[in-house]
Amino acid sequence: MNGNLLTGASYFLRGFAMIFQPGLRRFVIVPLAANVVLFSLMGWALYQVMVDFYEAAMLSVPEWLQFLSWIITPLLWMIGGLVSGYTSTLAVLLLTSPFHSLLAEKVEAYVTGESPPAIEGLGASLFEVPRAFFREIRKLLYYLPMALAVLILTFIPGLNALAPLAWFLLGAWMMSLQFLDYPMDNHHLPFREVPEACAARRLSTIGFGGTIALLSGIPLLNLIMIPAAVIGATLLWCEELRPLR
Repeated sequence: MNGNLLTGASYFLRGFAMIFQPGLRRFVIVPLAANVVLFSLMGWALYQVMVDFYEAAMLSVPEWLQFLSWIITPLLWMIGGLVSGYTSTLAVLLLTSPFHSLLAEKVEAYVTGESPPAIEGLGASLFEVPRAFFREIRKLLYYLPMALAVLILTFIPGLNALAPLAWFLLGAWMMSLQFLDYPMDNHHLPFREVPEACAARRLSTIGFGGTIALLSGIPLLNLIMIPAAVIGATLLWCEELRPLR
């Protein structure tokens, strides 16, 4: 079996329910506060960009097609919200990744009773900060070629009708990889094994990541989405992916 879309989506909902679970709460507060500050700043900046893009896009629509604005307007804002939400999420994750690795570690210990291999010593702990940063860069390098391919698809007549679906599926896939990397990295597994593990349970992966991709564009909800996604990804790792490794 390759997983289940609904089961994958349920991991996020379970993660959301566990955000303020006693024993986990203190590991959620710091990254949650960082998320609020960073999302607020980036959300304002991206909103300004979207307003300029929308005005330019509407000016490029021929006058005889202006009656379609009732379709074009919500479509542009929906796609813009998903893209900006995903971009903001990636940026926030890049800056706060060490906190999320710690949260994933505590969730796994809470759920299974077994902690991932611990990092011993101050020097080793300090080394983890730049290592986590470069791992986030590795994810970005994995994402960019696929994003470029979908971007090219967007400008191909006929095929560009598939672009919104392609962007959504790419966002769902990357959201799953992004969050599942935290518990897998805690076990010192290289990033190349993350896509392999996700492919083994592809439907669960897409269901989980698709839920996050949809919610990442919703204001306010996306502020608490990240810790819920970290917890949900750790549950997915513990219940479906770890037994396969």
